[in-house]
Amino acid sequence: MSDPPAPLLGSLRERIEDIDRQIIALLAQRLRIVEDVAEAKLAAASPFRDRVREDLLLERLRGEAASAGLDPHQVERLYRVVMDMSVAHQEAAVRRRDDTPLRVTYQGVEGSYSHLAAQRTYGGRPGGVLLTGADSFRAAAEAVVHGAADPALLPIENTTAGSINETYDLLAEGLLTITGEVVSAIEHCLLAVPGTRLEDLRVVMSHPQALAQCQTFLAPHPHLRPQVELDTAGSARQVRELGDATLAAIASASAATTYGLEIVARGIQTERGNATRFVEVALRPAPVPEGRVAKTSLVLALADRPGALGEILMRFAARGISLTKLESRPIPSARWSYRFYLDALGHAASETFQATLAEVGPLTTELRVLGTYAADPGGLPPAAGGGEPVGAAR
Repeated sequence: MSDPPAPLLGSLRERIEDIDRQIIALLAQRLRIVEDVAEAKLAAASPFRDRVREDLLLERLRGEAASAGLDPHQVERLYRVVMDMSVAHQEAAVRRRDDTPLRVTYQGVEGSYSHLAAQRTYGGRPGGVLLTGADSFRAAAEAVVHGAADPALLPIENTTAGSINETYDLLAEGLLTITGEVVSAIEHCLLAVPGTRLEDLRVVMSHPQALAQCQTFLAPHPHLRPQVELDTAGSARQVRELGDATLAAIASASAATTYGLEIVARGIQTERGNATRFVEVALRPAPVPEGRVAKTSLVLALADRPGALGEILMRFAARGISLTKLESRPIPSARWSYRFYLDALGHAASETFQATLAEVGPLTTELRVLGTYAADPGGLPPAAGGGEPVGAAR
C-alpha cells in the first residue's frame, strides 16, 4: 500500500501530535491529583502503595481496553508504568515538603494488625506519616538500620500466645533501641470468599501467632486444617486472589473490607481480652514525655555462679523497681546458655536505676539497656499503676 499524499500525511501527524500533547497534559493533571492523594494518605497514615486497588484498576482497564478494540495486555503494561510514575511522584512530593513526614515500617500488608496499630498510633501526626509494609520482621528492622525508615513498629508479645521471639532476637543484635510501646486489642475473624459456609471450609491460613490465639475455636472443627503463612492480612489477600471456597483466613475485620471477603465468624480468639503489645524501635533513643510512666527494657546474660538470677531480681526489689516482664531466650552461639529480657518500671537514667545496674553488673556477662520509653497504660499489670515519675531522669 502506497503512502498517503504528503499534505494528508502531514495533517495526520499533526493530529497525532495534538493527541500526544493532550495525553501529556492529562498525565500532568493526573500527577497533580496524585500529590493531593499523597497528602491525604499522609494525614490518614495509609500506605502509598495499595496493591489490591492497583490490581482492581488494572482489571477494569483491561476490560475497557478490550471494549475499545485495544490489546488489554499492552494497555496493562502501559498503566503499570503510569502507576510506578505516580508512586515515584508521590514520594518526590513528600521529600520536597518542609515538614518531612515520619517514615514508619511494619511487618505485613494493608489490613494486618501491625498496619492497623500503626494507623492508630501515627494517624493525625503533624507533618504526616508514610507507612510502608515489610515482608518480615527482619526486613522491617533492616529498613530502620539502613535509613529507609525512621521507626519500625514490631509486635513483641500477645496476652494469649505469649512472646514473639523473633522480635526479641532482633533486639539482641544491638542495632536498635526501643523508643515506645503500643498495646492494641486484637479481634480475630474467620474470612472467606462471599457465600462460603463454615462447613465448606477445609484450610485456614494465617500467621502462627493468630492460629495459636484461636485454638479454642479451631479445636471443635477438625475439618479445618491450619496452614501457617507470613501474615494475617496477606492470608486474606491470598483467599481473595485464589477465590477458592474451601480456603479461609484468620485476620481482622478491616482485612475483610480491604480484600472483599465475608466474615464467616467474628471474635474467634480464645481470650476476649486478647491484645498484642507492639514496640517502636529506632536507631536512637527518644525522650519520655513529662508526666508519663517510664518503662525500661534490658537484656542480660548471667555470670556462671549459683543463684545469679535470684540475686539480680532481689537487687531490683530492694530498690523498689517493679519488673513487669521476664523472658529467657537461648544464645545461638553458646549451647544451653540463655539471655534474659526484663521490663522494669523506671527510667534508666535515674539515680535509682543507675545504682541498681551498677549492683547487678558483676552478676552478668552481658548487660544492656534496650530502651527507655513511655509505658502504654494497657501494657501495665493491674498492680503496677505507679512507676517512677519522669523529670529527674533527663
